[in-house]
Amino acid sequence: MSNFKFSKMNGILVPILSVIMGFVLGAIIMLLFGYNPVQGYQAMLTTAFQSPKSIGEIFVTAGPLIFTALGFSVASAAGFFNIGLSGQALAGWVASIWVGLSMGDSPRLVALTAAILAGVIAGALTAAIPGLLRAYFGTSEVIVTIMMNYILLYTSTHIVNNVIPEKFISTKGTTKLIGENVSLRTEFLTSISNGSRLNLGIIFAFIFLILIWFLMKKTTLGYEITAVGLNPFASEYAGMSSKRIIVLSMVISGALAGMGGVVYGLGTFGNFFVQGNSLSIGFDGMAVSLLGGGSSIGILLSSLLFSILKLGGQGMPILAGVPTELVDVVIASIIFFVGISYLIKLILTKLETKKEPKASKVEGGKA
Repeated sequence: MSNFKFSKMNGILVPILSVIMGFVLGAIIMLLFGYNPVQGYQAMLTTAFQSPKSIGEIFVTAGPLIFTALGFSVASAAGFFNIGLSGQALAGWVASIWVGLSMGDSPRLVALTAAILAGVIAGALTAAIPGLLRAYFGTSEVIVTIMMNYILLYTSTHIVNNVIPEKFISTKGTTKLIGENVSLRTEFLTSISNGSRLNLGIIFAFIFLILIWFLMKKTTLGYEITAVGLNPFASEYAGMSSKRIIVLSMVISGALAGMGGVVYGLGTFGNFFVQGNSLSIGFDGMAVSLLGGGSSIGILLSSLLFSILKLGGQGMPILAGVPTELVDVVIASIIFFVGISYLIKLILTKLETKKEPKASKVEGGKA
């Protein structure tokens, strides 16, 4: 019973300690360079929560992160590392904008549904490639997904510059804005957030947090994904097809990442423009998922934390005089401790195991 209580407490303590240690390291870095960490963090919080518009932007940033984090958690549950979330989200972004621009004056429900499905399918298809290669040829999904990020990055540039019809292009490398019939933004959400880019993407994100929780905890498929992740050989012996589950879990993971790209395109920006690097939401989504322990509530809270860090950090140079480069270092230090949360968990577990023998000796003495 004590072990169960400790493991449960571990699940709460580890992410909290990770965040606290990250903020402490960030404070030390600011002190070393002659800046006041209290003023720095105060500027971060002031910027993030200064108005309904800034709060709305927190949820705007959190929406795509939730989808990529959910995508990573599904793949992780199946036992592999999907580092291709950036490329899959990018595929979803390009596909949704292209279809959205092609829908013209179609009814809103038809146009929006078609654009969303296009982005989700694009993400799923690009994730299916490393899934198939892993399942049938034993290739490393880490290497394949990393390479896929580059392939999709440069393919998206080629598509915008050379494939999409010129009537959809605003300037070289940038598409025109989509019409209102395909946009995830609504007058209601814009008005309550004082003109922010708040859109239906965050509503979809909340829905998918529940759907993925239900999938993984309450369905046979979720059980099979978890079982294959724990032991694919035992799963095969029990009658499950590990190859099918590997491919299917990667497809689900890619579809979720693609939906993150859809929210980026149809909600946050309203168009597509050539990217110089892989999308940050892919790698940030991995950290969000790790910090949240792969659970829906954990992913929600950690995505909001990342959004606050990203948006609040923009005010630190203005209000506290902290250079932009140093702000990036501070945020990176926080993310660093989030990334090594498993190390913190290992340390806590070892400390607990050292205490247990002493407790058993005392009980033996009493007996």
